[in-house]
Amino acid sequence: MQDEINQRECDLHTHTRASDGMNTPEENVRLARERGLAALAITDHDTVAGIEEALLAGERDGLTVVPGVEISTMAGGQDIHVLGYYVDHRDETLLARLSELRQTRERRNDQIIANLQQLGIDITMGEVIGGLGRPLKPDESIGRPHIADALVRKGYAETMRDAFDRYLAKGAAAYASQPRISPQEACAWIREAGGAPVLAHPGLYEDDELVRSIIEQAKPAGIEVYHSDHGPEEEARYLALAKEFGLIVTAGSDYHGVRQGQVFHGDIGSRRISIDVLDRLRQACRTTGL
Repeated sequence: MQDEINQRECDLHTHTRASDGMNTPEENVRLARERGLAALAITDHDTVAGIEEALLAGERDGLTVVPGVEISTMAGGQDIHVLGYYVDHRDETLLARLSELRQTRERRNDQIIANLQQLGIDITMGEVIGGLGRPLKPDESIGRPHIADALVRKGYAETMRDAFDRYLAKGAAAYASQPRISPQEACAWIREAGGAPVLAHPGLYEDDELVRSIIEQAKPAGIEVYHSDHGPEEEARYLALAKEFGLIVTAGSDYHGVRQGQVFHGDIGSRRISIDVLDRLRQACRTTGL
């Protein structure tokens, strides 16, 4: 009976090495099947480069792959992420817009490296990219986890979490941010690409008034209630918020793979929800004025 239940569930937030994950898209699909999931979303940061491979792997392995993206935005002075589900990953306008976002991400990364160097840390972007063990493709992106990994490898931090807490998290010594688009713009982009926008991991922003404001202004179709960094209290708050605004409730592990022996943020399938949510997301893609 438990196997039947698991096969009706999905994880709607995972990353691949197309952005700051460790695995290929095909490996994420394999892990999802091993954990008994029926569906998996690929939601890399500001890129859809991993979707095609994941779709092919899902078709071969009998697992539903939801094409997605996680768009970087800014509101209230902090980074806000918006997930887009069922976007047309071949849409030329979307691809051009995501390319611009990756350029912003590159400028942010360069500033972080400069800040680290000013702190006396011997690190270069070349060393960060070298840690990939392969060439970086033009449509892939580098994120803070890559920089954190380099800091651990070079002995400047004990763990990935230590690297973030000391240097990379908001308010930490080397944190940097660049001007970004608003959540409203991201939601519009996602809809224009045929998708359904969902506000990602609201608990990470530690500002529920900001979250409420984003929902009111950007009008996402859904909210990620169940996330690896949400506890029961956060889940209850955002479930109530979803009910208040009539939002689709989603769940995602935010899986990035294993770095320095640690899973970041959570393992595939550690946060999951009924596959029935996919029908609601697809319906949202067909509905205007959400």
